[in-house]
Amino acid sequence: MCRLNKSLYGLKQASQTWFSTFSHVIKSAGFRQSKADYSLFTKQDDSSFTVLLIYVDDILLTENDLIEMQRLKDCLLRRFCIKDLGDLKYFLGIEFSRSKTSVYMSQGKYALDILQDAGLTGACPYKFSIEQYLKLTSDDGELLKNPVKYKWLVERLIYLTVTRSDIVFLVQTLSQYIQAPQKPHWDAVIRILKYIKGSPGQGLLLPSENNLTLTTYCDSDWRGCQTTRRSISWYCTFLGSSIISWK
Repeated sequence: MCRLNKSLYGLKQASQTWFSTFSHVIKSAGFRQSKADYSLFTKQDDSSFTVLLIYVDDILLTENDLIEMQRLKDCLLRRFCIKDLGDLKYFLGIEFSRSKTSVYMSQGKYALDILQDAGLTGACPYKFSIEQYLKLTSDDGELLKNPVKYKWLVERLIYLTVTRSDIVFLVQTLSQYIQAPQKPHWDAVIRILKYIKGSPGQGLLLPSENNLTLTTYCDSDWRGCQTTRRSISWYCTFLGSSIISWK
């Protein structure tokens, strides 16, 4: 047995120790940790507002005061070995395109990778993601002999919904049958992929000039679930004209 003086990369305790160390440093600089997302830290002064988001060892930083931002970078550099990669272009599979009037978020490369791994790069694209009046249930047909690929595709599609609100409901429905997928469920997944092929770069447009009014829309389908006969509800929230949350 040996006693470690510091946490080693790859151990079970390493990630917790790293995040605890980083949180202590950033809080000592005056930041507050979000209660909704513990990886989000904010700092607000009289005229400046700073937002810092961390995922493992990747950090996003935005600030309306460049001098304050440089102070924070210097503070992190004194404690950690960091590299400034400049303006945000790619983060966790999400691409960012910036112009003078807006920022565009998309997962085009990620979507194309899914199509390539599924062998559908040469498939004919569909204009609609689902057949009209299609109702999926748990006893639709023959069970898949090898459901591993179905599970793998659905899991990857779930992450694609970060910027694709148009497929959220379908992916959520197909994920309910991940334990025992059947032939119709597989056909629905393939149709979604062919629909994505028609517009792999579709994403979210966030204009730079926008008001700060929050607007939420919601709806429900009474007894809409074919399996449990429970109601299905949904909502989407806009900040000005930009959609920021949906489920």
